[in-house]
Amino acid sequence: MKRVPSRFAAIMAALMVFAASFTFSGQASAAPSPAPSFSGVTVDGKPFSSSSLKGKAYIVNFFATWCPPCRSEIPDMVQVQRAWAAKGFTFVGIAVNEKVPNVKNFMRQNGMTWPVLMATPELIRAFNGHIDGGITGIPTTFVIDASGKLTGVIVGPRSKAEFDQIVRTALSAKTAKK
Repeated sequence: MKRVPSRFAAIMAALMVFAASFTFSGQASAAPSPAPSFSGVTVDGKPFSSSSLKGKAYIVNFFATWCPPCRSEIPDMVQVQRAWAAKGFTFVGIAVNEKVPNVKNFMRQNGMTWPVLMATPELIRAFNGHIDGGITGIPTTFVIDASGKLTGVIVGPRSKAEFDQIVRTALSAKTAKK
């Protein structure tokens, strides 16, 4: 296992503690904004674009395999994905400070079936404009409803019950449009 420099580990630990205590609402804000447009290549080498998600509710989750709060919410996310995928929902993962083999192994071990991209400066820039101070910790989660609006930004892990409610609300935008 690769050693992480202690200064880097201390900074990341401080960011994770900060992230776990600093939360934006997962519910619709007063003025939802259009979801950021983004594209990249999944860890499986397939091109991916947010335009392929038109009409779907989705959650973009910035995470890392070495992040304890991220690791704690993944089993719940897997259950939520299974429960809601047939209704037009998906997660999209963006792995931060990772190597592709580590992410692929983590996905396999945890049953993650949603697309995962590696963080790039372009992907981070696409989302940083939607949160004061930028992405300050992981996990950071962006909620996009079925009408294509960014309705919430969450810093810190969430439970299955919280994700279920967030997804239910995000999917309701599709029903409301009909």
